[in-house]
Amino acid sequence: MTEPDPEPEPAPRDTAADRRPGGRTARVRAQVLAAVRAELAERGHEGLTMEGVATRAGVHRATVYRRWRDVGGLLVDVIDAAGEIDWQPPDTGSLRGDLTALNQEIQESLVVQPSFAVALMAASFHSEQAARAQTRLWADRYAQCEILVERAVERGELPAPHTDARSLLIAATAPLYHQLVLLRADPDPRLPERAAEAAVLAAAAGAFCVRREDTS
Repeated sequence: MTEPDPEPEPAPRDTAADRRPGGRTARVRAQVLAAVRAELAERGHEGLTMEGVATRAGVHRATVYRRWRDVGGLLVDVIDAAGEIDWQPPDTGSLRGDLTALNQEIQESLVVQPSFAVALMAASFHSEQAARAQTRLWADRYAQCEILVERAVERGELPAPHTDARSLLIAATAPLYHQLVLLRADPDPRLPERAAEAAVLAAAAGAFCVRREDTS
């Protein structure tokens, strides 16, 4: 026989103590989010439960329910935590090098077993909360990577000043997701560079230039 679900409790107040780095609140959050990542990677969205996360984290399940409410809340916080990581886009000195390095990072995250990145993408199809959070994270990451295109324009590698950075970045990274997530193909060590090179050649030829009337 399982225990009944805890009675709903009011959401904790947003106090300075809750927000400060360190302390018990931060430790509990770190333990729980680490448990969510491990459970999600190992069991997928279907096997992700509040009870399983609490057990793995070594935290009372009432604490997990009180702070995160449900699985959707856990997923949102895991995605938000990914956005808090101090990650910087590659800076190799060339657009081709930068995009290749970026693609290599993406490929590594997709092929590691179990892949938390793939599991999280799958989970976002089952949770509207997680889908919105992941959309925000992807938009933020693409915005962060636009510096790669800006530097390339400054170096004279790309037509200035109207190269659409977002479109170029999507074109460069999309083959990785298509091959490894959609087709579930074996990883090709040459793919990160090939995809980067194709995008750079297309960009240099003006494929991602925005007409002036489109920006007005």
